[in-house]
Amino acid sequence: MPKPSNSLSLSLSLDNASVVNRIKEGYLLWVKISAHLPKNSRYTLGTRVENNLLDLLEQIYLAYFSPKEEKPAKVSDCILRLDALKFLIAVAWEGRILSQNHYQEIALKLEEVGKMLGGWRKNLDNPDKKNRNP
Repeated sequence: MPKPSNSLSLSLSLDNASVVNRIKEGYLLWVKISAHLPKNSRYTLGTRVENNLLDLLEQIYLAYFSPKEEKPAKVSDCILRLDALKFLIAVAWEGRILSQNHYQEIALKLEEVGKMLGGWRKNLDNPDKKNRNP
């Protein structure tokens, strides 16, 4: 996705923050999906999911730039928020508010974020041990 080219650009240093970028992609995907939700659910459950996605995006961003000693707690909070978000998405699908295809798209994106957060948490718990096989 091309970045907007304007003279005022924020330097966020997110080139290596793939988990931040992944949840941002998830949010942008949800914005497209939410247009297809029934009106009576779009402003209730749809808005709740959107707000949770934004909160998670913010939490992950803050965790990424937090001091080293604060990261484990912040990443754990992100994992909890992600689990709550997955639950809300499942409720929307089970209630037939969300189509099968839209559910699969957003669930796949959230699953990727979950794996990344889990790996991040594991790395923070074992800083001497790398999560790579030689």
